[in-house]
Amino acid sequence: MIKRSLEKTLQKNVGRGKALILLGARQTGKTTLLKEIFGSRSNVIWLNGDEPDTLAMFSDSNSSRLRSILAGYNILVVDEAQRIKDVGLKFKLITDQIPEIQLIASGSSAFDLANSINEPLTGRKLEYYLYPLSFKEMVLHHGELEESRLLSHRMVFGYYPEVVTAAGNEKEILHQLSDSYLFKDILMWERIKKPEKLVKLLQALAFQVGSEVSYNELGRMVGLNNETIEKYIQLLEKTFVIFRLGAFSRNLRKELRKGKKIYFYDNGIRNALIANFALPELRQDIGALWENFLLSERMKYLHYQRIWSNSYFWRTQNQQEIDYIEERDGILHAFEFKWNPSKRARLSLTFSRAYPNYEFSVISRENYMEFLGVG
Repeated sequence: MIKRSLEKTLQKNVGRGKALILLGARQTGKTTLLKEIFGSRSNVIWLNGDEPDTLAMFSDSNSSRLRSILAGYNILVVDEAQRIKDVGLKFKLITDQIPEIQLIASGSSAFDLANSINEPLTGRKLEYYLYPLSFKEMVLHHGELEESRLLSHRMVFGYYPEVVTAAGNEKEILHQLSDSYLFKDILMWERIKKPEKLVKLLQALAFQVGSEVSYNELGRMVGLNNETIEKYIQLLEKTFVIFRLGAFSRNLRKELRKGKKIYFYDNGIRNALIANFALPELRQDIGALWENFLLSERMKYLHYQRIWSNSYFWRTQNQQEIDYIEERDGILHAFEFKWNPSKRARLSLTFSRAYPNYEFSVISRENYMEFLGVG
């Protein structure tokens, strides 16, 4: 069993009067994590939103009926909670009327579940995201040396649990994930009429990792209008397939103010979409692959450690740029990513003069561990 970073966080918040909501893409291990924490406890009742009897129970429920069903238990775990109609209102009923019950719920359709629970559970919940396995989790599992030796492998095949634990079958598993599992919620809940357009959009984004994206250009490539492109990107972001970085801009006239970059939460999914599993040393896109790896792992680390920061990239019309910026506590932390440690990088004088309150680092294969929370 690979220990997940969220395990201790969830455990310490049990019994504190808040519903615990666990969100994430399919196949990232949400059910496995909850079973690891609560599976052996006798005071837990498990319900699954995919089961007809669970849906029936919640469809005609009031506080008295729920209290009767939950009698004798201290913890209620609801898996696949997004299937339940008006789930937020039902959960509010439990948290308000049966406060002795600790409610824990998981869901993969983040956009649907989150929209359903946010307003009813305002002030009543703690929300966490479970991503594919992280570099730090794997270091804690089998050590820095072993995981560093697997760096090239991880950059190509990523960190989905089934991929990590099924050596030799990575390509087949990733094709299954990229073909169906990740998009099932979007196709079902949004009733997308042309799923092939969604796949084309993802492929276009995969080829543009590390570069600014234009909705106009994407629309021409895929054959969709700007509004639909933006809607699809928002859905893919809410289902934890991709994430966006906006452009940092405060002072300079020539700074890009509306630019955006899009990255994948998992390198393996990105590579499956473009059908390229070549070794890093043989790839033309090694810089983009390294950048996507570092940023996706950094996002996991920041979330699991509850480090609050604003994340950006920076670029001017004159093509001066910084790969990544974190704004925390009034300080700008600027980072350049270099796969080849021998390649030097300097911070733009335009940036340093405009924003003197900064720290600058170059992240390469020689020092990336600290950037990912190890060491």
